[in-house]
Amino acid sequence: MTAELFDAVDVIRTKRDRGELTDEQIDWVIDAYTRGVVADEQMSALAMAIFLNGMEHREIFRWTKAMIASGERLNFESIVGEGKKIATSDKHSTGGVGDKITLPLAPLVAAYGVAVPQLSGRGLGHTGGTLDKLESIPGWEAKLSNERVVEILGSTGAVICAAGDGLAPADKKLYALRDVTSTVEAIPLIASSIMSKKIAEGTGSLVLDVKVGSGAFMKDEVHARKLAKIMVELGRDAGVKTTALLTDMNTPLGLTVGNACEVEEAVEVLAGGGPSDVVELTVALAREMLLSSGVDVDPAEALKDGRAMDVWRTMIADQGGDPDARLPQPKETLTVKAPSSGVLTELDAYKVGVASWRLGAGRARKEDPVQTAAGIKLHAKPGDTVAEGQPLMTLMTDTPERFERAEELVQEAFTFGGEQKNNPLIIDRIVSSR
Repeated sequence: MTAELFDAVDVIRTKRDRGELTDEQIDWVIDAYTRGVVADEQMSALAMAIFLNGMEHREIFRWTKAMIASGERLNFESIVGEGKKIATSDKHSTGGVGDKITLPLAPLVAAYGVAVPQLSGRGLGHTGGTLDKLESIPGWEAKLSNERVVEILGSTGAVICAAGDGLAPADKKLYALRDVTSTVEAIPLIASSIMSKKIAEGTGSLVLDVKVGSGAFMKDEVHARKLAKIMVELGRDAGVKTTALLTDMNTPLGLTVGNACEVEEAVEVLAGGGPSDVVELTVALAREMLLSSGVDVDPAEALKDGRAMDVWRTMIADQGGDPDARLPQPKETLTVKAPSSGVLTELDAYKVGVASWRLGAGRARKEDPVQTAAGIKLHAKPGDTVAEGQPLMTLMTDTPERFERAEELVQEAFTFGGEQKNNPLIIDRIVSSR
């Protein structure tokens, strides 16, 4: 048996005592944890030490590189269309309520000749997962081989699929551990987790949607801004052109929260309609992705003239889905009505997200199933004037025994009267400072 280069206890002690880990220590601890030499309890202790004492930028970048090195890297250099190489760009959202932006965004960007290899995930807790939404489309498959991804990108220009097991496996193992050790919010670990997967994915450029507010993991702007800056610099250091938009997540995006209902709303946007906030953010992120690929256009035009819809239909069919199929409908619905008349001044995204989860739209553990038809349809948003007894939202589920706990929560999500918070949807644009 080959002797290990370091001892896990020494590495933990270094960070516990607020020291900096060397490049060699970081490379070893990630590799050793992936191999099973470093035990879960030891990595738990190190993760907590990082949560409490932080990391310098050099440490975070090395940690990210080590997680990338734990698995395979994709390469889209071979993608060509009409005889020339196609630029690739991707988007990552830190998670929100009603955040169906990836669905209209990928085909919108692809409509302008920039390929979008969108490797997405599933929902956990109060935030929804892109793959869960798309799986409400009959026949649609999330898992694709690397070869099939490249093939579709070369023909259609957009893929939304699950990341393969070989992509940054160290991150997958560490993420599960962070989830049960109360270290999910550690900014160095969030940044390295997101960026290790995105860099390993091989995209040419990356746009980050870093959300802040009650429905986001980052509740305050200071921490969200810090996370955005770190990730932008990690991308720059890895040679991936990266920008970030800081966006508000105090109110759910759009008028739907769930799975099939969010697909319906995304199709409305692709058809040239849809809620104004979903359209605004989709177009803003598309503009960032296109500019980073050297394409200076107004992406809203492809929503109006049907080009983005054409790409959507082909993209869904490429993965076995039927773009014309009727989406699942809930077996049971419950209407929540306004208790009084007045101006709706606040709609708490977190409480709406958890209520949707309680209805069956989300999962408590990764292996839990979700109800594709479960969720919430909103009939009013902050700034709207409503009358007593007017419908505020419709709760949807296949299991009506879930209504009671969900309704309890949404009744607390609305605020009438008082001072309305007019938060801009797009708070700031973050670029590299170096």
